[in-house]
Amino acid sequence: MTLVFSRWGKVAAATTSTHLISEFEVDEIIFSGVSGAADPALRIGDVVVAQDLYQHDMDARPLFQRHEIPLLNMSAFPSDQRIREELVAAAKSFLSTELGSVIEASVRTKFRITDPKVVAADIASGDKFFADKGEIEELRSRLAVSCVEMEGAAVAQVCYEHAMPLGVIRTVSDTADGAAPVDFLEFTKHVAAVYSRGIIRNFVTNRLG
Repeated sequence: MTLVFSRWGKVAAATTSTHLISEFEVDEIIFSGVSGAADPALRIGDVVVAQDLYQHDMDARPLFQRHEIPLLNMSAFPSDQRIREELVAAAKSFLSTELGSVIEASVRTKFRITDPKVVAADIASGDKFFADKGEIEELRSRLAVSCVEMEGAAVAQVCYEHAMPLGVIRTVSDTADGAAPVDFLEFTKHVAAVYSRGIIRNFVTNRLG
């Protein structure tokens, strides 16, 4: 198993993923991190496991349709179905049996984490931080995605071009409308990182049987 920090943004994540494939010859990639909720039904602390991933900032019109990746004839890159199903199971197990013991009640209260859920849904990626409700509504008018982040679809494109199985897990850190946690770094350290460790540990443990 190889663990790396992709860095932020599509280019950095794509570069890191390419390095993993070419230099470390990995068999699959699991990408985890945080996201902003685009679906109003999502709350802070929910988990989104990617189905299809879009690059919401790709716009080569009029040469190509909006969101279409030139020369690939694709707008969405799918995650691996088997990995997706295993990640959903691992995340549900973590939230139902471990969350209360690994994240203190005061932390859950601070970030308003109550009865978090797991969904398998589409994700949009782009080099932009959404902090305006109007921008999210505009995005949802053209892409029916559940959350937004800055790397996943770029990693998905790399994996697609290398026939590499991919799974993506995102912990919802904010509602992408200006209501981000007051201390984002604290959220990533005391919530998102704990989620990722727990979910991936369950994922690996289930694989080992």
